[in-house]
Amino acid sequence: MATNRTFTMVKPDAVADGYSGAILKMIEEAGFRIVALKMVKLTKERAGKFYAVHIERPFYNSLCTYMSSGQIIAAILEKDNAVADFRKLIGATNPVDAAEGTVRKLYAKSMESNAVHGSDSDENAEIEGNFFFSALDKF
Repeated sequence: MATNRTFTMVKPDAVADGYSGAILKMIEEAGFRIVALKMVKLTKERAGKFYAVHIERPFYNSLCTYMSSGQIIAAILEKDNAVADFRKLIGATNPVDAAEGTVRKLYAKSMESNAVHGSDSDENAEIEGNFFFSALDKF
């Protein structure tokens, strides 16, 4: 069966608030297979490397501070049309604009504390997955 993969992170606020189990359940119920999963705490420097594409943006420093404020859960997910289907499942970046029943509508607090990260392309899914998981981690 042809499949593709995407990357997600359950962000510090959602982990701290105890929503990670519910979010992972939503992911599995939507037909995604969790291929790799780990809980880590990013340093501010490591968060900065992950979000380096935003280094010139005014929100970069606060984003790095936020993403290093607590544990995150990183995961590689597998499903046909994974990137697009996952973006639909999580909803709009701003939870006010997210559709009912999406992860962000249910669990996000704000645009920054929006519960989950989801890759926006197949290329970024591979880059972001490789940031957290080595070839030996993946199966």
